[in-house]
Amino acid sequence: MKVVLIGVGQAGGKIAQALAEFDYDRGFEAVQGAFAVNTARADLQNIDIDTMLIGQDRVKGHGVGGDNELGAEIMQAEATEVMDELDGRVTSQADAVFVVAGLGGGTGSGGAPMLARELKRVYTMPIYGLAVLPGRDEGAIYQANAGRSLKTFTREADSVLVIDNDAWKTSDESIEEGFSAINDRIAERVGLLLAAGEIVEGVGESVVDSSEIINTLKNGGIASLGYASALADEDAGENINAITSTARKALLTGTSLPQAVEADKALLVIAGHPDRIARKGVERARKWLEEETGSLEVRGGDFPLSSDRIAALVLLGGVERSQRVQEFMDRAREASQQQEESTESARDAFQNDELDDLM
Repeated sequence: MKVVLIGVGQAGGKIAQALAEFDYDRGFEAVQGAFAVNTARADLQNIDIDTMLIGQDRVKGHGVGGDNELGAEIMQAEATEVMDELDGRVTSQADAVFVVAGLGGGTGSGGAPMLARELKRVYTMPIYGLAVLPGRDEGAIYQANAGRSLKTFTREADSVLVIDNDAWKTSDESIEEGFSAINDRIAERVGLLLAAGEIVEGVGESVVDSSEIINTLKNGGIASLGYASALADEDAGENINAITSTARKALLTGTSLPQAVEADKALLVIAGHPDRIARKGVERARKWLEEETGSLEVRGGDFPLSSDRIAALVLLGGVERSQRVQEFMDRAREASQQQEESTESARDAFQNDELDDLM
């Protein structure tokens, strides 16, 4: 699947770069271009892909300080300039555009939905979001930002692939180590999905192509991605159980949105050496996925890859009704209310006649 990546904000730029590097290092040629947009000059200095600084008149290159309304206003005001920079980067060879952002900060959470809206106005190809939710320990402002942004992003993009920061972070990692490791895990998992159907060594029996990914995301809403891998036997017949158990792990313990199992549509991709992929195992795993998700549209196929491992990718479309999404939105709503109460308390204290003025 040939795509163009546009990273918005600090996290978005880093993830877009990680995805581009993963694709380049493996020679998949799925990423046709990668671009990063930000309001903070410092955040762009360590990005190796092409970059653009926006909002200089408003914030002088210092970022929006977590204010996603300001981030949205700046993107909306400079949408024409951003689209001019993208002119020639988004070509007819691309199957889709991914707008990548962390939804906790200001520029990404505010700017990404606005940019998706503008891209949909201009291009006929699908415009997808790749959105990262803040972890539970990242503070109320990040939760509130992400809740508001996710609702808007889901409305403006054709579909939003959501990754919960808590899902792919291990307990022994610091916050900084966790962010770096999560970016690498996102690059590996999403990179493999995008590479599905591209020209690689080996020929599979039922190779996944970009149309199956697009059809899985066709109904819009929120999508999630599951991943798991295991060592494969050289004899394909011995890998039937390995394929089915890996698919189970990908859905039940390896998804970007834990506990998001019910879905409108699903796609199962089994990656590995063609000689080690058992068709019986793929079909069994596909039928199990159909029962588990409650979906009548579950596609399945191979991704030929030179490896001694079997990997399962499970793409779920339409998971917004899941318990995990509802829990996050409840958390974001509570954080937003806490912010409002804190602001009102500060205002009341300022107007209290019993308090002395500073001067």
